[in-house]
Amino acid sequence: MDYKYIEQLLDRYFQGETTLQEEQILKAFYAQSVDDMPEEVGQYAPLFAALDVQEPGLGSDFDKRMMELTEEATVVPLATTQVKARTISLADRLRPLFGAAAVVAILLTLGNAINASFQQDDTWVDADEYAKRGMQVNTDEPAVAYEQKTDSLAFPRQSKGLSTPADSLAALN
Repeated sequence: MDYKYIEQLLDRYFQGETTLQEEQILKAFYAQSVDDMPEEVGQYAPLFAALDVQEPGLGSDFDKRMMELTEEATVVPLATTQVKARTISLADRLRPLFGAAAVVAILLTLGNAINASFQQDDTWVDADEYAKRGMQVNTDEPAVAYEQKTDSLAFPRQSKGLSTPADSLAALN
């Protein structure tokens, strides 16, 4: 038997180009005994055997059942449904922006605080610096000790270009 026509039909079938009559020919061919077919044609027998199984159709009463289902559904007229309108105030519209503004304010505040902490230079003078500059506090004479203290407090102010306590006392006199 010549299986070239069946092979051509199979090629067209897998490309989706067969008609319903040609598919019926393939189903009828594979409904026969597969034992005496060549392997390249017989390998598709399980496929067509599965396609040959009759699936239950919609039935002749399908239209009637669908009509019954649609008639059973209650249709609510639009006039009976009430739509509640809701007014939205300006504050309600801007409420999401309030949260965003608060986040921006917090970030700016934290950024300024961090920036200020990095911008400050250490103006504190430690004990070694006092010793280098000869700023030992004389505790025997209170007037000398006061003068030395005001001079040591003026040191950080002078480095920043600020006025010293002596300058502010002179301005008052």
